[in-house]
Parts: sequence; C-alpha cells; structure tokens
Amino acid sequence: MGTQGAEAPEHTPQSASGQDPRKRPRRRGEALNAAIFEAVLAELEEVGYARLTMEGVAERARTGKASLYRRWPNRGRLVMDAVYHVLPQYVDPPDTGGLRGDLLELFRSTARLLEGPAGEAMRGVLGEVLHDDETARQIRSASRGTGVAQIRQVAERAVDRGEISSKALTPRRLEAGQAVMRHHFLFLGTPIPDHVGEEIVDEVVLPLLTTPPGG
Repeated sequence: MGTQGAEAPEHTPQSASGQDPRKRPRRRGEALNAAIFEAVLAELEEVGYARLTMEGVAERARTGKASLYRRWPNRGRLVMDAVYHVLPQYVDPPDTGGLRGDLLELFRSTARLLEGPAGEAMRGVLGEVLHDDETARQIRSASRGTGVAQIRQVAERAVDRGEISSKALTPRRLEAGQAVMRHHFLFLGTPIPDHVGEEIVDEVVLPLLTTPPGG
C-alpha cells in the first residue's frame, strides 16, 4: 500500500538510558580518564566486581567501550588504575614514637581501606589472577607495593630508635603481616575488627621484627 517502497527510517543508536550517544559531550585526555575512574568506583559500589563490565563502565562514563579498550586491556587493569587514582601515591605511616603503636595505626588504616572500593577491587582482581596468567602479569607490573613500603618505613624508624636490629628487616618478615591481613579479608570479609589488627601486630609482626635471623 502507501508504505511499499518507502525508505526505512534511519536507526538512531540508543544507550540503556535512552540517550543518543552521538549527542553526548566529547571528553578527552584527563577529563575522560577522570570520568571513567569515577564510573568504575560507582560500579564497584553498586554492582560489585563480579558484575562489573566494560560496557557498564562505558555507559556510566558516557563514552564508548572502544575508548576503554584503547587504554586498558581488561577490567582488572582498569579497576586497579581507578582505585590507585583515588588513593594517595604514598602516605607516610603515623609516627607514634614506638614500633607497636606505629604498627597498630598502620594496620587500622589498612583495615579501613579494605572496607571501601579498594577492598572490593582487590577481592575481584585476585580472583582473576588465579585463572589468567596474562592478567596476573599485568597486575604484578602495575602493583605499587605500598603496604610493604610502609611497613619497611615503620621498621626502619624502629631501627633508628634502637628498638630492633636492622638484620630483622628481611623481605619475608616485612610481608608477613600484610599477608595475614589479606588472608583474613579474603576469607572473612569486612569490617575487620580492631582486635584482628592487634593480634597480627602482637602475634606475627612484632615477634618477627624483634628476633634477628638466627636468634
């Protein structure tokens, strides 16, 4: 009838929100990265790492999925960069004047950190690392090692005060406390009670740092 031979109307792409993505304001460089990181953190809080997708992040950030894949090879690396973006590069651990007090403050701050987006990201990324060697390589290359660096700074201050011997500052001894904290977090979740940090300090870290190798 009257519609035969008529041209089909041009298809207008629609996002999940019903908006035409071509009409969105274009952002580039740092402005786009900031929008993407903000979207990642919002997705982590709303749906968790397991349900976070590159598509969902792109939609929330009002950009195309291709923009994400040009910058990040997978969601694990994207999530890590987003978390690092909102965390300070490095913060000097509190100086309470004594080794035990410094360690307690440090582990309390670690527990609080794990209760936020950083903890949700860590739980998900570590799960992916177990099943994907390439993701594991990328995650290792991007890791800052901030936790061990802070423990080392606390321990070196204790050496300067004469509380412990520098011989006790071996890599495994410095890593042990953070490893136990991560184990508790991964298997028991959050919040992490204060007494857990105290037990890690008193039963793991202090005995290791106050006994030199071979002592």
